[in-house]
Amino acid sequence: MPEVIVAASRAEAVEAFGDGADVTVVAGGTIVMPEITHGRLRPGRALLIGRAGLAGIERAGGRTTIGAGTTLAELEDAAEPLGTCARHVADLEIRGQATLGGNLCAPPGAEAPRGDLQAALLALDARVHSTGAGGDRTESVEEFLAAGPGGRLVLEVSFSDPEAAGTAGVRRPHAHAYTVLRVCAARVGGELRVAVSGAGPIAVRSRAVESTQDPARVLDDVTPQDDALASAWYRSRVLPVLVRRALEELEAR
Repeated sequence: MPEVIVAASRAEAVEAFGDGADVTVVAGGTIVMPEITHGRLRPGRALLIGRAGLAGIERAGGRTTIGAGTTLAELEDAAEPLGTCARHVADLEIRGQATLGGNLCAPPGAEAPRGDLQAALLALDARVHSTGAGGDRTESVEEFLAAGPGGRLVLEVSFSDPEAAGTAGVRRPHAHAYTVLRVCAARVGGELRVAVSGAGPIAVRSRAVESTQDPARVLDDVTPQDDALASAWYRSRVLPVLVRRALEELEAR
């Protein structure tokens, strides 16, 4: 049986997490608990952070800071494209439990990639504040995803309000479905940012589209994969269409 630690404060969560060695973080549990139930994950120590005070949304000076324990239901009215992405994750039950930190750190599953909010956070040029081995660290979402969440406890995510945003996606018609494909576009500080989730293990930016605004160039940066939800062939043909729609929505705002 794993050792179970229930953190009652942010400080307790940080101390219990330490360098992250053999620690499984449990927040909403929508991803972790099925993995444990089916024996795919066997934690040595389980750190429960639902009561650690890591939830909440603060807006000040044109910048939004969101605690890692904030549920997706609480993000449904967030700045676009994050709000739309949050509204389209699974169903009310899942959104009421799943958290921002859990979604950001979600590993690819056996059925399909997870992390429905990653593209939105990439498009918004969000910054991730985390702790773990080496102490506190603040970095871009792009850097965080590239390094992987191993050994890091996400504390909060922050981003500046975009001037405009747009998003388009393909979803599987099932209540607990993952996003098949999602394209998010935002103009932040005068810069166009375009990101894609669902095509591979983690969300990625398309700098080719950002520099040319040509939807077809998305395939320069994104290599779609096969999984249980869709084929790489299907994704490669739908993706430019979604990019075009996201850019059109951004320009219309």
